[in-house]
Amino acid sequence: MSEPSGAGRVLRAGRTLARVLLTWALATGALIALDRWLDGFAMRSWWHPPVAALLLGLLTAGVWPLVLRIALPLAFFTLGIGGFLLLGAGVLGVFTAIPGVEVHSFRTSVVVAVAMAGVSGVINSLLAVDEDEIFFRRARRRAPVTASAEPLPPGVLFLQIDGLGYDTARRAVRDGSMPTLAAWLRSGSHVLTSWHTDWSSQTGASVCGILHGSNFDVPAFRWYEKETDRLVQVSNPRDAAEIERRHSDGRGLLAGDGAGRGNLFTGDARFVSLTMSSLSLVPAEARRGRRRRGRVGSGYYAYFAKPGNAVRTLGVALVDVVRELSAASRQRRADVRPRVPRGGLYPLARAGTTVLARDVVVSALLEDMLAGRPVVYADFLGYDEVAHHSGVERFDTLEVLRSIDQQIGRLHRASALAPRPYALVLLSDHGQTQGWAFADRFGHSIEELVGSLCGNPVESRQRHLSGPRDSRRASEGWQVGATLAEECGPIARRLRQRADEAADRTASPLTPGDSAVPQVAPGVVCAVSGHTASVSFPGIPGRASLEEIEQRWPHLLPGLVDHDGVGFVLVHSAESGPVVLGREGVHRLRSGEVLGSDPLLPYGPHAAALVARASTFPHCPDLVINSRYDPDTDEASAFEPHVGSHGGLGGPQQRGFLAHPASWTAPGEVVGAEHLHRVLRGWLTDLGHPEPTGEGAAVGEQSLRALADDLIGHRPVPTIEP
Repeated sequence: MSEPSGAGRVLRAGRTLARVLLTWALATGALIALDRWLDGFAMRSWWHPPVAALLLGLLTAGVWPLVLRIALPLAFFTLGIGGFLLLGAGVLGVFTAIPGVEVHSFRTSVVVAVAMAGVSGVINSLLAVDEDEIFFRRARRRAPVTASAEPLPPGVLFLQIDGLGYDTARRAVRDGSMPTLAAWLRSGSHVLTSWHTDWSSQTGASVCGILHGSNFDVPAFRWYEKETDRLVQVSNPRDAAEIERRHSDGRGLLAGDGAGRGNLFTGDARFVSLTMSSLSLVPAEARRGRRRRGRVGSGYYAYFAKPGNAVRTLGVALVDVVRELSAASRQRRADVRPRVPRGGLYPLARAGTTVLARDVVVSALLEDMLAGRPVVYADFLGYDEVAHHSGVERFDTLEVLRSIDQQIGRLHRASALAPRPYALVLLSDHGQTQGWAFADRFGHSIEELVGSLCGNPVESRQRHLSGPRDSRRASEGWQVGATLAEECGPIARRLRQRADEAADRTASPLTPGDSAVPQVAPGVVCAVSGHTASVSFPGIPGRASLEEIEQRWPHLLPGLVDHDGVGFVLVHSAESGPVVLGREGVHRLRSGEVLGSDPLLPYGPHAAALVARASTFPHCPDLVINSRYDPDTDEASAFEPHVGSHGGLGGPQQRGFLAHPASWTAPGEVVGAEHLHRVLRGWLTDLGHPEPTGEGAAVGEQSLRALADDLIGHRPVPTIEP
């Protein structure tokens, strides 16, 4: 992009002067209107409004950003409202400095501040083709690209719509909920395809694999680690930083001068904001210059530095709160099922995700494009959040999806003003499967079930939203399994026999762990991640075997596989290696032998390889429970209180979507987040982006694989060939 000519510079300067004068005139008119309308506010002389408008403009343009840098926590934790209190104090100071202007209260000055910020936002919208023009005009002044510069490869924006499944994306295109994506597909510029997630179909495992090329030993969203006796949760900054340390080899998808916005992990990007793992980067990593250390408010500062942004976002957030209250009320009146309670602080939390975080991320993406950053990855969380509470394709969920699609269209239009061409790639980290929450359907949680089967009985309770329950008793289910016992070999026979022989026995207590660890019985820890639940026994060193579990807790495995809400259970046998147990059969993963009905059959052709891979993880729990999926209804009961959920195998949660430019190499069938990373990296290479060197890496995949070999007896980690 060449420098503008002399005539062009004169024309641009003239336009800028005209904008400033027009903005000043309109702000003056707004103050005159406020003088006539607002009680407790008066301007006695003709020169008061223009002088006040000029001083207020200087306040918001020069002083306000400096004040906000100091007072950012107040604005952050109050969704911008606290910032307006500070701005109101500044407005009060300005009016006090002008002789003859009367302001009777601090509340009046706040009203004036909000009104003027709103006027400023309207003026900017009227004077620019769109708001993006303002951002990019500033970018060209900061970092102009000269005609002599080397040609730049196209930049790429990877935009992740969290939790949007492939099937839902197709229907949204067809039904008008994603008009931007629909226009791309109909014009032939983009192609929509799907990719198959890992067993743990949740953001932690998926994004770690997509951004860092490895999600080895990330078994769930939260899991228990015996050697430290603590629960790991990827949404915890310290844990996210440790997970990244284990997986970062310096060659992440965003290595070099890339940027990450709103993600769990950095992808080795230099520029990050609203990124969980960056909040706990150790100083040594920052000194190596690998990336700029993130702060809680680093992305929010740039956004709230403009009062007009805060007014707009606050207004839209309030509308979203009303929309949520209305949608929840409509579900209750119509008795829509399945559903979950949506009261308390959730309406505010929803607005924080669907409006506040979205707007801040979009603002950061605009800045990234105008700065010419080569690769950017951002996560839009709004759809996933609302789908959890409302449903995968309920009307208010699709409205949130439409709003995300509108922002994507805005970014696409803004890319035309960037100093380099940009291609946009849309994708998701997983889908969602809908159904009654396990506790609502059965009257007890999976943790309570595990605890009771381990000798810690609890009173079963029916939730107030409970749906119809299966009338079959558990013993009848085991009668089906007993019929196949002879065909299912010694494992199933011993399960049933030992359960019958030890009907009155209880598990021997073990040493309790940390009080923060979710123990459901003495010496039994259960952690839930969507459609999977992991059970660990802290008192048993290493991986507990099926035989030892049978001896200590004889009711546990029979009770789990017989439950109507449990699809299958992974356990390690000393005799047969990793085995998958179901109500009517056993799948021995090491040999591939299936006894009876294959419990993995409803979960697709890749299920066995994905479960076998997870079984080799050093931190694979002693038991992993996957919810039951019903292919006829396309539903499964999540172990968390969600309507739409994910985190395991079964249904649409396994199928993420991917929309890429049609001219790029077709990826074929993609299985697993690591495979998807290789596809995205290949596209960047094809575009001419340099391969990352990995300089300054912390711990790479080779170290992880070596650790795995030590812990699992040097067994090779299975690979998944699509």
